[in-house]
Amino acid sequence: MSGHSKWATTKHKKAALDSKRGKLFAKLIKNIEVAARTGGPDPDGNPTLYDAITKARKNSVPIDNIERARKRGGGLEAGGADWQTIMYEGYAPGGVAILIECLTDNRNRAASEVRVALTRNGGSLADPGSVSYMFNRKGVVIVPRASLTEDDVLMAVLDAGAEEVNDLGDNFEVVSEATDLIPVRKALQDAGIDYESAEASFVPTMNVPLDEEGARKVFRLIDALEDSDDVQNVWGNFDVSDEIMEKLEED
Repeated sequence: MSGHSKWATTKHKKAALDSKRGKLFAKLIKNIEVAARTGGPDPDGNPTLYDAITKARKNSVPIDNIERARKRGGGLEAGGADWQTIMYEGYAPGGVAILIECLTDNRNRAASEVRVALTRNGGSLADPGSVSYMFNRKGVVIVPRASLTEDDVLMAVLDAGAEEVNDLGDNFEVVSEATDLIPVRKALQDAGIDYESAEASFVPTMNVPLDEEGARKVFRLIDALEDSDDVQNVWGNFDVSDEIMEKLEED
């Protein structure tokens, strides 16, 4: 399975413990604000907002911060920014294709920070459309393993539109069409299965296998990109073996 999924779950686990926690909080708050502005401030009638709030809570974002973001986005409180979503395409070392999603109130700053992070870490910007065709928009739900088996998860989501369940070690990854994300999430809830996050994502159609050195270079670039407050998500079409992931996790 995609090394990027494993990397993402490992990274968010570490983020709760290190200096990047503040950045993670800011990105999660921004998600809530945008979801509330787009679909209204009521999480019961806005599934995207519901999932954004759930993810923030799972990552220990204070309830007060969550509520303020929801109200700002929904126009119930002053101070919301005019966030714009911009997608950049690029290449990481080793010919890895990457998609970089920015949520920003300053397009020029976002473009500059993305370009600097890429060029300083062996990457490059690509023309629009030259990378995105290698990815499909999918719904992705991350389910903590706990005492669950792959079959437990599969049986819960099969009739809701799930396409596959992948074993990521500590978690299972449930992949569906983006339009089936909400039914899949609800099916898990109905089955009494807890989930870590549910969101639309970009899943590569083919992966580039990386050795240890290549993985270090790609992860260094992703870290540099995600250091920018404007960068919300980074997706790549790379695959890293369990052995190499374990070595990198020890760093």
